[in-house]
Amino acid sequence: MKFTAAIGAGLAVIIVIIILSANLSQDVTAQNKVRVAFFPNISHLVPIIGMENQVFSKNLEGTVIETRLFDSGPQVIESMFANSIDIAYVGPGPAINGFLQSKSHEIQIISGAASGGVSFIVNSKSQIKTAEDLDGKRIAAPLIGNTQDISLRAYLYENGLKPADKGGSVYVFNLENPEIYTLFAKGDIDGAWVPEPWATRLVLELDGIRLFNEEDLWPQKQFASVVLIARSDYLKNHPEIVSKWLNAHTETVTWINENPDQSKIIFNKFLKNTLGKSLKDEIVNEAFSHIQITTDPNVDSINSFAEYAYSLGYLGRQDYNLDGIFPNTELVESLMENKI
Repeated sequence: MKFTAAIGAGLAVIIVIIILSANLSQDVTAQNKVRVAFFPNISHLVPIIGMENQVFSKNLEGTVIETRLFDSGPQVIESMFANSIDIAYVGPGPAINGFLQSKSHEIQIISGAASGGVSFIVNSKSQIKTAEDLDGKRIAAPLIGNTQDISLRAYLYENGLKPADKGGSVYVFNLENPEIYTLFAKGDIDGAWVPEPWATRLVLELDGIRLFNEEDLWPQKQFASVVLIARSDYLKNHPEIVSKWLNAHTETVTWINENPDQSKIIFNKFLKNTLGKSLKDEIVNEAFSHIQITTDPNVDSINSFAEYAYSLGYLGRQDYNLDGIFPNTELVESLMENKI
């Protein structure tokens, strides 16, 4: 999900893919290359910090790493289907959909990356205090099929409400995060179900009210918000590269949790160098406080997201089966058993 103004509000963006690091060589073949996708969001700290600290490049010495920024999970899945991305950090919604919609279950989850980091923010003038107050209101979430979109729509149904496109009274707008920011600033929407740092930006920059964190709706206040996925054929054909990536991924998770202040500084420098503008320290600090960086994919929440997506009609009419979404490999099983 690449928007050239992840910080600057009001710049509408379609997906723009950029290559951040290449280390390209004319004699390099696909045998020692990995193409990685992630978002310029705080919840995607693992790939950002791992690349900035050169953890991945050191662990995968001799392997070309191409990193590409996106602003939408569904767009990442499309790129994986088009064989232009090998591994990626996305929300569980697109990961599940990619696994089920591909003919041979071409997408698999190989680790967790983040828990939480999503909030429901309402406009201070909206007078929204409870779910009942959403009747007739205009609420935004990222693209259809995105994890936040699934959570918002599931929340509406659980509270006896329906989106207007399903015959209900709540107007759901699916937009990219910069567009959500702009409409929130103009007062054209009453609320937004968004990830960090957008949630905190709506609060601190636009006087929004954090009605609740999504984690408050989940058991033990934990749910997978970002997972690491791989194309099944890439996992099969390049097990050594994936193994090294997972080792670097785990190392980075540990480093972030042991060095939160340094992680914040590195993240903000990444935004400045990549997108041209950094965030205020108070925004970064607040956004960080709502996220848990972890290798735990929180399997129960993955199953719940699948149930929600199925009930919303996102997975088709036939029943679904998630068997195989976690690859049966010794490395992945070991990681699952020793979650950070």
